[in-house]
Amino acid sequence: MTAAPDKTRVKSSEYMHWAKTRSQARFNLATSGLANVKLAELDVSLAELEISGETGYGYQPLVNLLADRFQVDNSSVVTAAGTSFANHLALAVLINPGDEILFESPGYEPFLATAEYLGASIKRFERRFENGFAVSAAEIERNLSPRTRLIVITNFHNPSGVLTDNQTLKEVGELAQRVNARVLVDEVYLEMLFAETPQTAFHLGDQFVVSGSLTKAYGLSGLRCGWILAEPALAEKMWRLNDLFAATPVHAGERLSVVALKQLPAIAERARIRLDKHRHLLNQFLDSREDLEAVRPQFGSIMFPRLQEGDADRLCDLLREKYETSVVPGKFFEMPAHFRVGMGGDTEAFTEGLVRLGQALDELR
Repeated sequence: MTAAPDKTRVKSSEYMHWAKTRSQARFNLATSGLANVKLAELDVSLAELEISGETGYGYQPLVNLLADRFQVDNSSVVTAAGTSFANHLALAVLINPGDEILFESPGYEPFLATAEYLGASIKRFERRFENGFAVSAAEIERNLSPRTRLIVITNFHNPSGVLTDNQTLKEVGELAQRVNARVLVDEVYLEMLFAETPQTAFHLGDQFVVSGSLTKAYGLSGLRCGWILAEPALAEKMWRLNDLFAATPVHAGERLSVVALKQLPAIAERARIRLDKHRHLLNQFLDSREDLEAVRPQFGSIMFPRLQEGDADRLCDLLREKYETSVVPGKFFEMPAHFRVGMGGDTEAFTEGLVRLGQALDELR
């Protein structure tokens, strides 16, 4: 007899619904990535684009560029439609329904919702504000069990923007190896180190699987250029499973991704300059507020301040309704006293958004 569908599984992401319907504002501090690059800003001609092309497992010019960028073999690269889908595809291969996974808390709600949808038995390990939202190998070890099949980390951490160093990740990898588990690291924000040779946990051992994309750091969201790095046998399984999910990608997007990757140094430098400036402005703003406290990362495009008193829902509603400004409510990361601020937008709008955030905070006091 065929089992009845499990109607208790998560069927959607509350955060993504909010982001698509409620996050837009005149002064948008909710967007976590860089402002979108326009097609006219890329050096590209119609002659370089085609609607249709090869339909095998990966567009080879794109796979070659990604393999070279991360110094891996082509057989370890899987392309996907953005980081969110890369995470979905990786999770779907790495776990079976009922498998136990350790997922960071606070965590990115769509990522967690995907794991729940795939039927994972989810345990959490804490990344505490008091410890600077750092990953603690000891905290993971306390929650590890022989049933653990996967440990999930975002690096930089979403929502705090905190960087996890390689030594800590190595310790996590050793813990995973002890129980025959994998470690999945979402590295989409790690691109904001803007290194010529990007740092990646993939090189720390075969137990590591990583995901990323051009979305957040470079303002290239529309290309949906995402990827997974995994040992070849796992990568093969992901390609084959993707036959059920996406079959073939948008070929024009693949070709544009190749164009963008070849021009990435110039795009990255513009992004780095903007983020450095905006981080300085946000730090100045935080210095002026006695009603906020925050872990302040050195890199990245997001911070996650905490109100000294109360929860952030009233602040977020007031900001949107009266001050035409948006930030992300901390409730989407299971921390209602916090809100996430994105630094990647236009400088004039970002500066005015901070002014209005201050006005809303003053009004609530």
